[in-house]
Amino acid sequence: MIFTVTLNPSVDYIVELDQVNVGGLNRTKKETKFPGGKGINVSRVLNQMEVKSQALGFVGGFTGRYIEESLQKEQIETNFVHVEEDTRINVKLKSEKETEINAKGPNITSDHFQGLIDKVSELTSEDMLILAGSIPSTLPKTTYEELAKICVKNNVPFVVDAEGELLTKVLPYKPFLIKPNHHELGEIFETVITNCEEVIPYGKKLIELGAQNVIVSLAGDGAVLITKDHHYISTVPKGELKSSVGAGDSMVAGFVAKFKQTGNLEEAFKYSVASGSATAFSIGLCTKEKVESLLPQVKIL
Repeated sequence: MIFTVTLNPSVDYIVELDQVNVGGLNRTKKETKFPGGKGINVSRVLNQMEVKSQALGFVGGFTGRYIEESLQKEQIETNFVHVEEDTRINVKLKSEKETEINAKGPNITSDHFQGLIDKVSELTSEDMLILAGSIPSTLPKTTYEELAKICVKNNVPFVVDAEGELLTKVLPYKPFLIKPNHHELGEIFETVITNCEEVIPYGKKLIELGAQNVIVSLAGDGAVLITKDHHYISTVPKGELKSSVGAGDSMVAGFVAKFKQTGNLEEAFKYSVASGSATAFSIGLCTKEKVESLLPQVKIL
C-alpha cells in the first residue's frame, strides 16, 4: 500500500469574479471547493490511475470532516490523526490577477505527532510512504527526518517532495525519489538553472548525497530524471496552461503509479511527465485518460 502524508491539509476555496473591489462588496461568478494539500493531491491522482493509497496527516473540525468525507467519496482510504482545532481554509481569488490567502492551520501537539509516528511505524517493506509539502510551525522542524528514520528502520521506501532544508536533510536516509523543480534545485546550490543540461551536475550531487532517483521539472522546458547510473532528458507535451497547481504532485503520483506497475524507471519518468502536463492543462487534477492521451508526446532525448 502507498501512504501519503499531508501535515497541514486545507479546504481550498476557489472564488472567481470579474474584478476585486477592495473595500467594497464583491459578488462571485463561480465558487469551487475541494480537499487540498500536496499529499492529498498525490492520493487523488493515484486514485485516478487505479492505484490504492491511504491518506495520513492531521485534520480537525468541520473542515477536517469535509476532507475525510470528500476523499472517502472518491474511494480513497483515510487514517488521519484528529486535532482539536479546525483544518484551515485557503482562499484563491481568480479575477484579473490571481490572489491566494493561505491560513496558518491548527495547533498540533506532541501527542498528535506521536499519533502519526505510531501510524507510520506500522508500515513495512511492502509499503511506500510519500512525504509532501511544508511542515506546520507547531511541529518540529525535524519532522520529516524523524519519519524518514522510521522508514529506514523498517525498510520502507519513501518519497519526499519538499523544498530547501526539508529536502536536503532527508537525503542521508536515501529517499527512493525526490522531485525539486529547477528553481528549488537552484536555491539548494545557490545558482540559477535555466535548462535541462544545467540540471544534470546538480542532480548528480543530490544522488551523491543520498537520493536514489531525482526528477527535476522545468515547466514547459522539459524535465530530467537522474539515477545512480543514468540521466534522461524529456520533452513535455504541448497544450494550454490552465493551472500549475498540483502539477508537481501529479508528477510524483504518475511516477510512483507506473513504477509500481512496471518496475521500469524510464517508463515511470515518461508517465510522470505526462501526468504533470495533464494537470497543468486542466482545471483541477489530471485524469488517467488525459495522461494517456498526452503520453505519445513525451520523448526521451
